Amino acid sequence: MAQPEHPAAADLAGLHARACEEFGRRVSAVRADQWGSPTPCPDWDVRTLVNHIVGEDRWTPLLLAGRTIAEVGDRFDGDLLGADPARTYQQAAAEAVAAVTAPGALTRTVHLSFGDAPGSEYVWQLFADHLVHAWDLARAIGADERLDPELVVACAGWFVEQEQAYRASGAIGPRVSVPASADPQTMLLASFGRVA
Repeated sequence: MAQPEHPAAADLAGLHARACEEFGRRVSAVRADQWGSPTPCPDWDVRTLVNHIVGEDRWTPLLLAGRTIAEVGDRFDGDLLGADPARTYQQAAAEAVAAVTAPGALTRTVHLSFGDAPGSEYVWQLFADHLVHAWDLARAIGADERLDPELVVACAGWFVEQEQAYRASGAIGPRVSVPASADPQTMLLASFGRVA
């Protein structure tokens, strides 16, 4: 699948690492009494949202190493956070970032649930998920919702060609109507079905 050409594409691994940091800052800000708080994601509380991202991070090294969904199986089902969710996230994210920055990771073929794809396509998806869910988590816990503007622009540039497929698969809700004068973050969140 061809990637849109924009300057950010030259440092996809760096974008991914920075999005992991964005999410990690919000995880570190979760208070003990907030793990059961609702998030903008339907039916997900804070713990479920963080568990989802930890699961993605645990899958990342294996899929980038060429493993199939069937080979990985159900090892990452259920609760992965344990007694120290923030520490668990930091460990999982570090392993994922190491896998993404490994030589050849972005040009390898990965075996995803919808079929084979270049490693770069998989990493774009991971990048977007970490970034948008960083906002979800910030909204849920009352933390700073401002995302790194460079990451927002990079994500928007990639997502413009992916939005229809994401929506058709049910991965995101309906696009939110915003004025043409809206800032880039508001527009990006709207494309992911979120009201900033």
